[in-house]
Amino acid sequence: MVNFSTGIVALLASTASLSNAFSTSQTGAHRQSTALSMAEGENSRRTFMTESVMALGGIVSAAAITGVPAPASARVYLDPAMYGDQELRVSAVDSLREAVRRSLLQNPKLVPYFLELALLDGLSYNTATSEGGPDGSVIKAVMSSKETDAHTKSLQECASVLLQAKKNLKKMSSITIADAVALAGAEAVNAVGGPVLPCQLGRTDTATNAPIPSSMPPLNLFTGDASYEVVLDTFRSSGLTEREMTALLGCLLSIDTIEKATPEGDWKESKKPKFREAGKMGRMSEFKALTDEDIASELAKDDDESYTIEGDDDWYIADTFGTQEDRFGKRVNSGEKPQLSTALKNLAKTSTSSTQYSWVKDFLLSKDLPTAQTWVQKYGSKPLIYEKDLKVAYNSVTQLGGEFTGGKYESLLKNKKRKTLNDDDLDFLR
Repeated sequence: MVNFSTGIVALLASTASLSNAFSTSQTGAHRQSTALSMAEGENSRRTFMTESVMALGGIVSAAAITGVPAPASARVYLDPAMYGDQELRVSAVDSLREAVRRSLLQNPKLVPYFLELALLDGLSYNTATSEGGPDGSVIKAVMSSKETDAHTKSLQECASVLLQAKKNLKKMSSITIADAVALAGAEAVNAVGGPVLPCQLGRTDTATNAPIPSSMPPLNLFTGDASYEVVLDTFRSSGLTEREMTALLGCLLSIDTIEKATPEGDWKESKKPKFREAGKMGRMSEFKALTDEDIASELAKDDDESYTIEGDDDWYIADTFGTQEDRFGKRVNSGEKPQLSTALKNLAKTSTSSTQYSWVKDFLLSKDLPTAQTWVQKYGSKPLIYEKDLKVAYNSVTQLGGEFTGGKYESLLKNKKRKTLNDDDLDFLR
């Protein structure tokens, strides 16, 4: 109350000072009254400017004294044409995907943490205050965390990979850290054999000196330490539906289950046959003549050429052309392509030994979430529906609070209401 009264007094004093600056001069009986007299005296130009500055300073001081916070103006802008030429955009995206895939092959345990970063960044959006959103603020929150537990360290390792990838890309092209977070989450899903999730490009990064939004979810939201009420409220406050929440949490559970079920192996080892080291010269006497049986045996294994380069073990070169595995590296699981819906199909059998996200079982099968139970059953029995919904849900969470800007995109998409999975009136694949 004292601060408020002091602010009012300062505001009144500054207003009075400002009004004096515009007052008419009364120093001479024959001097004409004027609003802004340029004559010598107390109403000279210098006096007017001085008093005006003092008055404005008093207004600013009064606002500071009263402690009235500035309104939140956080907003995520999306400019799909940000990267300009299509070749530059593809180059930046592919380079980032290759960096993420390499880090996952070196340390497969990071698979779910890249997805966590993307989800936390998107879930920072609050529909009530329009604060937060997928602008890369989660990287700042993770790197500034003082926690030393294994979960936080894994998130920090993923954040370091993205920061280093962004730094390396500056030599050729560029990519925003906000886009890098969203792309890395999609690449983590694809690395274990999941579908290619759509990811809109063009997010603007948060300002360097901007504080972490107060709507940022706790970093341990997906560890099981946060209460179910906190998890549910985080999804609801961001504007996501229970159906979208079920799809995203199911994906987090699925990729971790697949990763843990995959045996460890040498991620650089190639399974393609090779007849001789590439680029090495030798004499004809060193070669052994191949029989028809040898040639038929090798051709039966694989018809592709070998591009394996022997030598320095610290280097890994991914092919630019060919399949996704040739371009970005092998999948984390090299066996048969798994179904992400399998984890939801066997959700009731989930245990702590098979995944660190076993808490998702009790959460989604809770009696308080009948809608989630319904979609768990449907997703578990219909993989195509699940993959379709997962793509829509991930595309939505990585654009929450986004406002399109720039040319035709702004005129077509600005202020357009987000379409949720519940808006599927045509009921495709049902």
